[in-house]
Amino acid sequence: MGLPCGTLNETYKQDMAIVRTRLQWGLLLVFLVLLFLLPKFLNDYLLSIINGVAIWLIAVFGLNLLTGYCGQINLGQAAFMAVGGYTSAILATRFGLSFWVVPPASAVVAGLVGMLFGLPALRVKGFYLAMTTLAAQFIVTWVIIHGGDITQRTYGISLPRPNIFGFAFNNETRYFYLIIPFALLMGFFARNLARTRVGRAFVAIRDNDLAAEVMGVNLFYYKTLAFVICAAYAGVAGSLWTYYLGVAHYEHYALMDSVWMLGMLIVGGMGSTMGVVFGTIFIRGLNEAVTYGSSVLSVTVPSMAGSAGASLGLVTLGLVIILFLIFEPRGINHRWEITKHTYRIFPFSY
Repeated sequence: MGLPCGTLNETYKQDMAIVRTRLQWGLLLVFLVLLFLLPKFLNDYLLSIINGVAIWLIAVFGLNLLTGYCGQINLGQAAFMAVGGYTSAILATRFGLSFWVVPPASAVVAGLVGMLFGLPALRVKGFYLAMTTLAAQFIVTWVIIHGGDITQRTYGISLPRPNIFGFAFNNETRYFYLIIPFALLMGFFARNLARTRVGRAFVAIRDNDLAAEVMGVNLFYYKTLAFVICAAYAGVAGSLWTYYLGVAHYEHYALMDSVWMLGMLIVGGMGSTMGVVFGTIFIRGLNEAVTYGSSVLSVTVPSMAGSAGASLGLVTLGLVIILFLIFEPRGINHRWEITKHTYRIFPFSY
């Protein structure tokens, strides 16, 4: 990573640091302060959007480790979220476990399920692996619908609001202070994991798995590990999503959600933590804008009231992804890196 002109690293610790200068530390502290002050200035509607974005961020962080870094396509991330969500509902209602235990347990269960669907990754790749992960969506949904009293079939499972030390999270502001720390911690872990030996093995497999194997990288171990971590992230996101909605229902984890998560990676930039943030915020924000535009269009043109909302959103989001694939395949993060590089070499642009 480049540094501003005149800033030099003197130790390996400085060279490996994520936050590397005093200015970056200052900006980070200002960002965190402003972030946690947002509920003082925003209404419940805007907070609900932020809470939803933060939960999706966690799921896309995991998908980025698998697809962006390890190069293994996954069309079943929403299914792993469903596993985490239903695990949370069952543990909270049938066993009465506290919130401290439920999300980690959901991550473990989702990770084990992800491992099962990741086992074929050693033998298949590309389109065939996509079909394997796509099957997870239908298999998990089928198990939920035919799960009897355990999953409540198509009725869903209602669960109590999270309660920590007698403090109930029962409104948007309180959920904000519950979800945002989860998103920050999971993002920090994902950013650091990408810089470890595991992350370097993922990148080697993505670039050329045969060359990686020749260099001593255990393909079976690391591909399976990538699926486990990806599904575990989805399990945490599904757990928080279920607590946030107050009910676990398979319709909350649709196949299109998995597709849009891949779209978020494409728009933001695969293989970068900031790309996940940019892509998720952009797509979710665009979706809200399209929803508002659809309502305005329905009022303006009453004849389109029935189809405007359903069609305009899909057309717009699909068009945006196509445009990014054509004109900016490296995503928003690539533009952000160019902007930072321009700042860092100022005033010696040559």
